[in-house]
Amino acid sequence: MYYPYFRGKQYELISVRDNSTLLAASNFVPIIEPVREALSGLDKAMTAVCDANGKAIVIVNPYYGDHRENGAGITEFVRGYVNTPSIGAGVLLRQDMTIGEAMELCERHSQHQLNFVHAGFTHGKELAQELGERLSATRQIFNEGFCPKTYRKHFIGSERVLLRDGFKRRRNRDYPPVELFSDLNVTFEEEGMNGFGDFSIVGDDYSESGGPAYAVAIHLTFIDPDQDDAIFIYHFVSESQDTPTDPAGKFAEALEKLMSKLDSGTSNLYETHAIQELRSLHAKRHFPGLGYLKKISLNHHIETLAQFFS
Repeated sequence: MYYPYFRGKQYELISVRDNSTLLAASNFVPIIEPVREALSGLDKAMTAVCDANGKAIVIVNPYYGDHRENGAGITEFVRGYVNTPSIGAGVLLRQDMTIGEAMELCERHSQHQLNFVHAGFTHGKELAQELGERLSATRQIFNEGFCPKTYRKHFIGSERVLLRDGFKRRRNRDYPPVELFSDLNVTFEEEGMNGFGDFSIVGDDYSESGGPAYAVAIHLTFIDPDQDDAIFIYHFVSESQDTPTDPAGKFAEALEKLMSKLDSGTSNLYETHAIQELRSLHAKRHFPGLGYLKKISLNHHIETLAQFFS
């Protein structure tokens, strides 16, 4: 039903690993595009998914990161899971890919469940025809920004998932206090889809690392019952924004804003384990680092959707 898309950085993989039991129990299927040369973190995450009897999809031809030029290492990695139905192969279909290249990857990973992630590919009709009777056994995942309904209609008969990038990336200082994230959690069936996904609180835009933190922002999603249960996102931004120094002090300022909203009783934030961890950090006045903060926000998003669908 729900397919969160991760780019496979350290804290994203840790989030998948930490939430493997919850993901499995909720029937959520993470999609991971490995961007780091070392695959040990991915292996730990996939082992946790398998141990929890969950499912995941690994992109075998990443567009970003260390494996962009050569995905052979990921192919071998995925083949190591050929005896388990837990791990599926994902073929990323970008604008520069030909039908021949797509079908070659399809044949290379024919022993796995095949998942096609459409993200700029221009030969959708031809691919559907080439797959023929095999189409119904595949899962087609459409990045909404690249795939209008006229494109998606060619894949009727397969399992279909719609990915929406609900995170509008800006400089931290430019985020509004709250904005709409997505309503696909309540409308994906109206779109003719079997499931939906998003890029969580990271967004589809990829960067190797963030720039200097002139401001620190805590991004937390919530379900708004007054807005037909659509997903919205809070951006709690520090007041200090003039220099790239003192991230701990800026985190404390952003966290204070979050605590005030929680204490107001009007936040609609689920009391997830992630929120409890933020309360603990506030009480201890501890700054865990920006990467760890990202993991907390990722965890909260997964927990929020799991609670919503429970």
